[in-house]
Amino acid sequence: MHIAQIAPLTEAIPPKLYGGTERVVSWLTDELIALGHEVTLFASGDSVTTAKLDAIWPRALRLDGSVRDPNALHMAMIERVYRRAGEFDILHCHLDYYPFSLFSRQTTPFVTTLHGRLDLPEHQPVFDTFSSVPVVSISNAQRRPLPQANWVRTVLHGLPERLLMPRPAKPSYFAFLGRIAPEKRVDRAIRIAEHCGVPLKVAAKIDRADREYYEEQIEPMIRSSKVVEYVGEINDADKAEFLSGAIALLVPIDWPEPFGLVMIEAMACGTPVIVYNRGSAPEIIEEGLTGFVVEDDEGAIGAVDRLGQLSREKIRRRFEERFTARRMAQDYLAVYRTLAANTESHLRLVTHQAPAL
Repeated sequence: MHIAQIAPLTEAIPPKLYGGTERVVSWLTDELIALGHEVTLFASGDSVTTAKLDAIWPRALRLDGSVRDPNALHMAMIERVYRRAGEFDILHCHLDYYPFSLFSRQTTPFVTTLHGRLDLPEHQPVFDTFSSVPVVSISNAQRRPLPQANWVRTVLHGLPERLLMPRPAKPSYFAFLGRIAPEKRVDRAIRIAEHCGVPLKVAAKIDRADREYYEEQIEPMIRSSKVVEYVGEINDADKAEFLSGAIALLVPIDWPEPFGLVMIEAMACGTPVIVYNRGSAPEIIEEGLTGFVVEDDEGAIGAVDRLGQLSREKIRRRFEERFTARRMAQDYLAVYRTLAANTESHLRLVTHQAPAL
């Protein structure tokens, strides 16, 4: 198949540092090519990919201080894809609902993976209006607020099988990985570590929108704590060592997490996960096998005592069974083929029913 992957311009493909959606698009693109398909990637010009790259802008927008209106560049990219749509067998979008209206007005089949939260009230009229547009969820939990959407499949994320491997290390600390934001609740991780008397290493990005939250609430906790070390934002090359050295990854989320990529990154390194029961958590972490799903701080502290029951080798094996990029790509190919076949059937039906002149 000739597949178009349409990525956000916010980060490069793959991102230099933080960027879950862009990282998944990179892994998916490379696996589709490895499986023998032709892929054109619409993304920023500093992307590194085995696909054919079509770049509307030379740099990722988060790292380009000259861009003040990112919507303008995304709209230009969507129009470019629309004009080239006839070159492809399928258009796969990762831009939320932005392409729905335009792409519904052309004949190439398209699908959108929804990567973010969907429980905001303003989402309801969008998906009422575009209830026939095919969409993919990244967990079953993500679907709950929008039963009216045209869900065609849930495809759990996957990462390259050997991207993150267990490293020889004596686990000696708790890990927090990702982003410092109110919904990620690093404050809970700090309290758990202090209660248990275990060091906590925080490897996390701080977005501009969350800077005030960090400075007013989290930074004072870190300064006053004797167990917390703020490592800062890390890249893929650093993650295997960081996660392998952890007794457990703490994921004390307080929002309906659509997936939570850090959980499968930890699993790839054989590291147990203690996650709060929100959103997709129970779909990813298997209780007593790859970690523990808890309701509150007390449950998390109790789970720490049970970490010795888990096998890091079995956690790695479960990652290989459920969360590789190859499995993810094969799931998406099944979606593409179904949509392409349905489109062909619809076009044949329309042609056969056309009135004679």
